[in-house]
Amino acid sequence: MTRRDTLMLGVNAAISTMLNSSNDICFMRAVDILDALRKKKLSAREVMEAHLKQIKRVNPKVNAIVTLAPEDQLIARAIAADEALAKGQWLGPLHGLPVAVKDLHETSGMRTTYGSPLHKDFIPDFDCRVVQREKAAGAIILGKTNVPEFGLGSQTFNKVFGPTHNPYDLTKTCGGSTGGGATALACGMTPLADGSDMGGSLRNPPNFCNVVGLRSSPGRVSNVPTRMGWFTLSVPGPVTRNVTDCAFFLSVLAGFDHHSPISIDQPGTPFAQPLGERNFKGVRVAMFKDMGLPWEPEVKTAVQAQRKVFEGLGCTMIDAEPDFTDANECFTALRHWSTELAFGDLLPTHSDQLNEYIHWHVEEGRKLTGPYLSRIEAKRTALFQRLCGFKNEFDFFVLPVNQVLPFDVNTHYPKEIAGVQMENYIAWMKSAYYISVTGNPAISVPCAFSASGLPIGMQIVGRYHDDWGVLQLAYAFEQATNIAARRPSIVA
Repeated sequence: MTRRDTLMLGVNAAISTMLNSSNDICFMRAVDILDALRKKKLSAREVMEAHLKQIKRVNPKVNAIVTLAPEDQLIARAIAADEALAKGQWLGPLHGLPVAVKDLHETSGMRTTYGSPLHKDFIPDFDCRVVQREKAAGAIILGKTNVPEFGLGSQTFNKVFGPTHNPYDLTKTCGGSTGGGATALACGMTPLADGSDMGGSLRNPPNFCNVVGLRSSPGRVSNVPTRMGWFTLSVPGPVTRNVTDCAFFLSVLAGFDHHSPISIDQPGTPFAQPLGERNFKGVRVAMFKDMGLPWEPEVKTAVQAQRKVFEGLGCTMIDAEPDFTDANECFTALRHWSTELAFGDLLPTHSDQLNEYIHWHVEEGRKLTGPYLSRIEAKRTALFQRLCGFKNEFDFFVLPVNQVLPFDVNTHYPKEIAGVQMENYIAWMKSAYYISVTGNPAISVPCAFSASGLPIGMQIVGRYHDDWGVLQLAYAFEQATNIAARRPSIVA
């Protein structure tokens, strides 16, 4: 018997074991559900019914899914997927699989609020590109996941739906802005969730919820529709419970889009390849020191303790970090600039319906001048080039996702870290948004739990456009640690 045959026997045995209850179905890997569907060991209807049952049971505790498609429609679509397969028709790589969509992503015929009272009843007549690709791959859109108002801030709460709670401690935040998606995954309410990231929104919620999120290279996943086609700070992408599903979901979402001027002219299909074939012996990995930032001690210690795991994989570990001078100024200036464009014309007529974050960004954005922005661009270019030089010495850079543990769900943002005052509502996210400025791919992967039982995630940052390498190292780390297997007690 070959090694592949042995592995397949193990996978099939695992699937058979998992099919004993609907709760088990809800925590299967997406790729295993799809394999069971193709082999007719599971039906799409059974998968949908299991997830609907889980949503009814758990969602009231966490408030992650805020708009759910009508149950009869979801069951009908699942039955249609089963009937298609009975006729020999496989609808695509996500055949009959439920997918939860971030409430910043437009869904035709389904409410999209952006977490704002201004749009609480908005029903688009179009799908954004991410949802188009999910549907084209055969997915069934389950519903919408909660976000902060207009996705601003890394704490998921808004006046339309209220806060989303951390599944590992309901008194804590799940992070943001893809907080609803990460929580839904951690609770087994969806096999896959999509998200987006400007300052850490595909990394911080997975970090706080013990799941996986990838900020892919700008242009890897199309951001259409957008008013800022050349803007590289904001990217859509996948959130999943494991790295294999993350890579597989990216294979569906990624691919060239001629409507996006920064679109990478490469197909997504290579991301569906097996991840475990790389030997990391001698691969040079830089471990962060402190980046000149304040840290909660447990976060810093937990991530630096992973050195031994990487060394066990064969990596050569060196304490080193790039020079992030000007990263903070670049990020905040570009965020002011883009937010002023998005909301500046709306503010005069809807001032009382837009939160204080938007008011601040618009006010600061209007102070920006052409000469100042040209110098910001020069500083950002110099930062990118410093990172390129750094990456010529190292293959990967490892650091925490954020500087704090999950905090109280009623606290809008941390006002201080280790005695250092935060200058604004996003300053506690510097360890995430410094990476956004450079444009390098970065993944959040579970690495530890605090003494109080809160998840701690780790970022693996790769070379420019090396999304595949990031996924490979994250997979190897995941297999060596298995931290992601720990479920929240509320799903027991």
